[in-house]
Amino acid sequence: MSRPGFVLEVDERTPPLLIHQGEGFRLEGLPLGSKVIYPPDSLPGIRDVNAAIRHALLHPHGMEPLPELLKPGMKLTIAFDDISIPLPQMQTPDIRQRILEHVLELAARKGVDDVELVAANALHRRMTPSELKRAVGERVFRAFFPEHLRNHDAEDKANLVNLGKTDHGEDVELNKRAVESDLLIYVNINLTAMSGGPKSVSVGLASYNSLRHHHNSHTLKHSRSFNDPPNSAMHHSYNRMADLLGGHVKVFTIETTMNNEPFPSAMSFLNKREWEWNLKDQASYLAVKRGNDMLPPKMRRKLWQSSYAPYGVTGINAGAPSQVHPLTLQKVHQQQRVEVNGQSDVGIFGVPFICPYNVNSIMNPILVTSMGLGYQFNMYLNQPIVRKGGVGIFYHPMPNEFHPVHHPSYIDFFEEVLAETTDPAQLEAKYEKQFATDEWYIHLYRNSYAYHGVHPFYMWYWAAHAMDHLGDVIFVGADRRTAGRLGFRTASTLGDALEMAKHTVGSSPEISYLHMPPLTLADVR
Repeated sequence: MSRPGFVLEVDERTPPLLIHQGEGFRLEGLPLGSKVIYPPDSLPGIRDVNAAIRHALLHPHGMEPLPELLKPGMKLTIAFDDISIPLPQMQTPDIRQRILEHVLELAARKGVDDVELVAANALHRRMTPSELKRAVGERVFRAFFPEHLRNHDAEDKANLVNLGKTDHGEDVELNKRAVESDLLIYVNINLTAMSGGPKSVSVGLASYNSLRHHHNSHTLKHSRSFNDPPNSAMHHSYNRMADLLGGHVKVFTIETTMNNEPFPSAMSFLNKREWEWNLKDQASYLAVKRGNDMLPPKMRRKLWQSSYAPYGVTGINAGAPSQVHPLTLQKVHQQQRVEVNGQSDVGIFGVPFICPYNVNSIMNPILVTSMGLGYQFNMYLNQPIVRKGGVGIFYHPMPNEFHPVHHPSYIDFFEEVLAETTDPAQLEAKYEKQFATDEWYIHLYRNSYAYHGVHPFYMWYWAAHAMDHLGDVIFVGADRRTAGRLGFRTASTLGDALEMAKHTVGSSPEISYLHMPPLTLADVR
């Protein structure tokens, strides 16, 4: 029986607590009375995943069984989530592979031979052939790549179609092949409450012309939070686009949820609460930390990026997106939600080594900001764990390091745009269109493995809500010059950070630590 999440109040018996800091971690003693927000225990995974997939496809919600939707001579497109999810990458076989194999087998039995597979990467970098093979499996890869298995190209004007505007004037411009198909199947991995549902197609297969309507500083500032769709302006836009899309495309969605097992057995202590560590866990912590700290940075990064997660699949539901997604959210909340009584003056967040945009890559300073002030700050329902005007304390070394192939526009954004302003609305108004339409960035996005030129802007907007909400942002252990360019202060220790925070929240602040990963969704009342 899995235990629910709970909030621990630090007292004299509480051991030092583990805090992630990039490609490393530390044990930190928090002040007495601090609140530590832990997720529920990891749910058990489905024992027979193949049987669960078959059941979902044959007993969908709000649609006919999949075999009844498949006809000879039809045009079938299957889109799937790209490399940005799950985090970390899961151990093989990937759930996308397992689902695709079942769907393709049904399609073959029904005589469907016009089939295209599309990675729904939006403005993310293209997946490499080896990354595609890992996601879809060798059998599917050999059968479809490269002619019929490809990345979505948001800049291929000839293969985009504009379906019109929503009642709010938002363009809905999507992958032409998907829109013109008799059936579009979307294979999803729902790691957080932010993803899936109306987001899958309207983001993953969209162009900049569409994405700009919900990926902007105003919308993201008023998405409170990303993981609370009824209170998210971003999701309201997704819903409007999905309503328009529904009149043009038949979408059969297959959504999956994972449990909270992001770390392999050699690092299983990272999945446990500290006071439950046994002697083996304590020894593992010491050995892993000592070895990790001794590694050269490149080797350390490679080791973390190859630490594949032993995720268990906790749910598989298929059918109409509007009927499937509520079931998905129930399972996500069951795994991650924990009730928290009230806000604190100070929130503490340990930024881990991985985010959606540095898989097999480098977490540059913009991505650290997006992960900490964007994704982690927004892991709440109802209201943030930190009060308005409070202080956010984040742990990450934040080196001035960028991947030149994956993140070329990030480098220019950091050196040129942030040198002038860190205000999301100001930099959006002055620079976004220039980066979004730059021919060189577009060339690299389409022909190399670069994120789109506008992508660093989106990651900066991701932090707009936290920037507006917090009275101060302090990074513990960060490179001072790098953090300064981003507009953040730095401290060497937690004690120094709390001393600095006194000017904003006083000398006896209430403190909450959102203990993640594993993923924790704070339901703050």
